[in-house]
Amino acid sequence: MLFNSFGFLIFFPVVVCVYFLIPEKIRYLWLLAASYYFYMCWNAEYALLLLFSTAVTYIGALLVERFEAKKVFLILTVCANLTVLFVFKYFDFVLDNLNGILAGLSIEPVDPGFSLLLPVGISFYTFQALGYTIDVYRKEIPAERNFLRYALFVSFFPQLVAGPIERSGNLLKQLKCKQHFDYMRMRKGLLIMLWGYFLKLVIADRTAIFVNAVYEDTSVYGGVYLLAAVLLFAVQIYCDFAGYSTIARGAALVMGFSLTENFESPYFAGSVAEFWRRWHISLSGWFRDYVYIPLGGNRKGVYRKYGNLMLVFLLSGLWHGAAWNYVVWGGLNGIYQAAGGCRRIWREKRRGKKGEKEKTGVRNVIITFLLIDFSWIFFRAGSIQAAFDNIKSILTMRNFDVLVNGEFFSLGLNQSHFLFLLLAIFLLGIADYFRYKDIDLFTWVEESSLVVRYGVYLCLFCAVVLFGIYGVDYEAGQFIYFQF
Repeated sequence: MLFNSFGFLIFFPVVVCVYFLIPEKIRYLWLLAASYYFYMCWNAEYALLLLFSTAVTYIGALLVERFEAKKVFLILTVCANLTVLFVFKYFDFVLDNLNGILAGLSIEPVDPGFSLLLPVGISFYTFQALGYTIDVYRKEIPAERNFLRYALFVSFFPQLVAGPIERSGNLLKQLKCKQHFDYMRMRKGLLIMLWGYFLKLVIADRTAIFVNAVYEDTSVYGGVYLLAAVLLFAVQIYCDFAGYSTIARGAALVMGFSLTENFESPYFAGSVAEFWRRWHISLSGWFRDYVYIPLGGNRKGVYRKYGNLMLVFLLSGLWHGAAWNYVVWGGLNGIYQAAGGCRRIWREKRRGKKGEKEKTGVRNVIITFLLIDFSWIFFRAGSIQAAFDNIKSILTMRNFDVLVNGEFFSLGLNQSHFLFLLLAIFLLGIADYFRYKDIDLFTWVEESSLVVRYGVYLCLFCAVVLFGIYGVDYEAGQFIYFQF
């Protein structure tokens, strides 16, 4: 079930109403049933994988806490979950590469005789469940005894299929607390959801019309078209993913739960390192705490530090997709950070000031955006070769005339629609700037006068209803991160 489907507009109010009407003792059971129904709307059979991951990590954590050989049980739990993730997400990738090698050796390719559909959200809930087991191993939290409550932690429907990847120290603890209906909290949660729908339906899906049209035939729509598509894809993926996370946060808040904020104005970052502190925060934090730091982090010298960093970003690329272009995308971001770190060390030595904080100026923000946007070319392309072809097309572009002869506006967005899109992006930029300055616009709106508050509600609602991309003839767009 998609957040931007009409089914969810019925499902969510029903879930919330029943949740606050039934006795507190059984509310978590109702949310668990609703979460599994939500997930099974995609593929009922794959709910068994969700249940398997839940059961394995639940039992694994109990064994880790109880017995001396806790490292053995931790390794077994991690291996069991990663094996399932490998089979469903990476088996075809490994097989294709193996067959490529065999073809070079004139050996018959391996045919497994079956194909598997990638279960939606498997990377997200697997990492969330593994994080819980590791936390128990580190004695940061006690193992949860109530299996059904733990199952709700893994499957909580607002953030189940595309994050944020919640920590047990945050969400699991909240699931044990009593939640009372709070009108003010519900109102703020609905406002946050409305902003998420604005990001997804008004900006991301409108941008996708142009971006998808160009990428479907880059041999025809190269040069200026492709450059515009590359720039707009940075907006699309941000608004698509941040839109999902924002709707998830708002939906959870309506019911009394606080989820991790997954994005904090990433395109205002003055360095790639800062960008990754602001983009997909829950995943970056997961890799930092469960991979980078255990590998030694920055405690074992500069070379080891950047080696660990590169490994983490290569793994992050592979997490995003079973294809080499994702690995290159991850590697590029790792190289950016290593280069930025070396540059910072060089500047400190030259100035003789260690630990000096580099100022974030407009120049650094623009350079960071361009570096990140360049890496998005590999992320969006279907292959490494396609990415290089796209880069070549942009660097050798000659079709500047499409900007004045009207052909630029023939790919699903006419001139007025394009101008409206730019206006919406401008409004997003203003909102993100305030967020960058640590100003909570949602709280500001809620504390404003009645006229201002309902004016914002009305404007957002009208923008989504009148200018959102949806309707009977429109197939509700999947969120980009569902495929990961």
